[in-house]
Amino acid sequence: MYPELMVLPMREELTRLGIRETRTAEDVDQALRHPGTTMVVVNSMCGCAAGKMRPAVRAALQNEVKPDQSITVFAGQDREATEKARGYFTGFPPSSPSIGILRNGELVYMMQRSDIETNDPRSIALKLAQAFNQFCAKAQV
Repeated sequence: MYPELMVLPMREELTRLGIRETRTAEDVDQALRHPGTTMVVVNSMCGCAAGKMRPAVRAALQNEVKPDQSITVFAGQDREATEKARGYFTGFPPSSPSIGILRNGELVYMMQRSDIETNDPRSIALKLAQAFNQFCAKAQV
């Protein structure tokens, strides 16, 4: 684990966007019990999180359609919370950074590290915005 002082700016890069930090398994479960859509961002210290994933999340959240809520866990720091979040990513191996979208606690979209490290922030943001439009849009009445 890295000293918290080193990790704090990377945490704040997401929390400043309104993404709620979940640091325990119970925090994750509690967030995912809420009805609707939740984006779960698995943050990390790596360069692709700093140079690609976090800027892409920031850009994607400018999209008109967004998840009902967004939470984050920090791999390698908040192990219990990260393990719990990854437990919801059914069928996908552990990966960080990564981003999942869940609807009513069920995974509907997954972007793994391999998707992040092979794309630029703009492409990642566009893919996330498309996922928001597909999975987070409210039904028209």
